[in-house]
Amino acid sequence: MIVIGITGKNCAGKDATADVLESVGFERHSLSDALRAELRARGVPVTREALIDVGIELREAEGPAVLAERMMRLMRTDRVCLVSVRSPAEVRTLRRLERFHLLAVAAPASVRFARERARHHERQESVPPTLEAFLALEERENTHDENAQQLDATIDMADETLLNEGDLDELRAQVLALLESLDG
Repeated sequence: MIVIGITGKNCAGKDATADVLESVGFERHSLSDALRAELRARGVPVTREALIDVGIELREAEGPAVLAERMMRLMRTDRVCLVSVRSPAEVRTLRRLERFHLLAVAAPASVRFARERARHHERQESVPPTLEAFLALEERENTHDENAQQLDATIDMADETLLNEGDLDELRAQVLALLESLDG
């Protein structure tokens, strides 16, 4: 079994990395899916802010690793990628799995902000109006509260970091090279 957890800041390329892994046969889950399902069950619109809030609520009620524990129960194959690992407690829980590898995906803030604007423009959704507002919202994900997201601390636990500041072909090449090293 190999399980690759993917962490990183907003619009760094976590989903694009998971797309590559899925294209070569990895089963894919997102820890955020549990949050989306909870919001839909409550009839609450799925927004970034709502995801953060319900994540804190679930961690307070069921423990800081609740999302990782829920996703571990869903894994069905021996090659799995888990997107949106966002807390050290999740990493510690996932490290109990044989051959767990935490991958951080990174990109400069200006690149991530441009991606955020493009993504939201396509969906006709609002987006923070400035890079500063984007970074301020992001800081909400960088706490020291074990029941909240702790992105910097989680990223610091990564076994490897991919810098994603180019195109999708470059990212794909990096992901495939990583897989080759893990399989070798």
